[in-house]
Amino acid sequence: MTLPDIDVAIFGAGLAGRLCALQLARAGRTVALIERDGPDGRGAAAHIAAAMLAPLAESAISERSVVEMGMASVPLWRALIDTLPTPVFFQQDGTLVVWHAGDRNEATMFASRVRAVAPADAVQAQFRAVDGDTIAELEPALAGRFRQGLFIGGEGQLDNRMVLDALRVALEAEGVHCVWHAGEVDVSSLPGLGLEAGLVLDCRGLGARRDWPALRGLRGEVVRIHAPGVRLHRPVRMLHPRYPIYIAPKPGDVYVIGATELESDDMSPMSVRSALELLSAAHSLHPAFGEARILELNVQCRPTLPHNLPEIIAEHVRDVPVVRVNGLYRHGFMIAPAVTQAACTVAQAWLDDGAGALPAVRASARWPEMYGGTAFDSQLENA
Repeated sequence: MTLPDIDVAIFGAGLAGRLCALQLARAGRTVALIERDGPDGRGAAAHIAAAMLAPLAESAISERSVVEMGMASVPLWRALIDTLPTPVFFQQDGTLVVWHAGDRNEATMFASRVRAVAPADAVQAQFRAVDGDTIAELEPALAGRFRQGLFIGGEGQLDNRMVLDALRVALEAEGVHCVWHAGEVDVSSLPGLGLEAGLVLDCRGLGARRDWPALRGLRGEVVRIHAPGVRLHRPVRMLHPRYPIYIAPKPGDVYVIGATELESDDMSPMSVRSALELLSAAHSLHPAFGEARILELNVQCRPTLPHNLPEIIAEHVRDVPVVRVNGLYRHGFMIAPAVTQAACTVAQAWLDDGAGALPAVRASARWPEMYGGTAFDSQLENA
């Protein structure tokens, strides 16, 4: 059956695809969401993510624009969650960073990098050194274990799977036409799906590599454990020269521990070495983790571009306007609201006013460098 009134067909129902679909549907657009796999999101990188909203902590390994996107996204998450039809675990109690005495040089480098990259006003307001007594007040379970640390106020986290499910329910309530188990799709697949669309929004992540050859996979390995013997109240990062880790507490005494980062798109199961490093580091944070039960050993590849930054590309494919958003790297949940909002702005402008409106969109954008790439530029020149 043909659905001729679809304004936007979205490829990929991972986190970015669901966020875009909901934004556009609530803006009054008719939307079809087309996903290779099923509605539970198991094929998406978001399904195994720790979903930490920690832009200052990530500034130690990120560019300034990513930090700004993360800072802009925290209030967007807070506002969105209030509108979702099912509950989502959301916490904004900050990030605690600790290290063992022999690794104090790692702390010095971490703090120096944060101060060099993050906005100075945010560092002044949110970033502070803490002593052992303050660590014990913040996390009683860690009392006496660390003499120094750093506390980053205002940062938070979500439950990734609750988010994906709540977005699915919201999309159904908004009347989004969801096509599950569609297999691999591209613009040429629309007629076979009985769809005509005014614009395609490509959110396929690594599934878009055929159309975006610069994409590469960055393998991440994450452990989920059940540890009722430990009581952490916020994400904790432990610095180490070889295996720095984060531990994010989730509802039900579940902890997400990650994350190794390997330049590989290998999706084979987690290696013994990675599992040992992650679990040994968790045990060194608190020995009660030794009695935890392993729930999952997860592997996923994050879609990454050569500069490790997100991009939005606009081009015509088979005379169909196509907007592609990709390259969220390891920062998916942290920056997704800001990035998808920008992508939806491009899509709305193109639908309303044609490709000629896109230069003004880019010129007025907070992060105009996100609209890079020769495909975007050549399309504007030929519009």
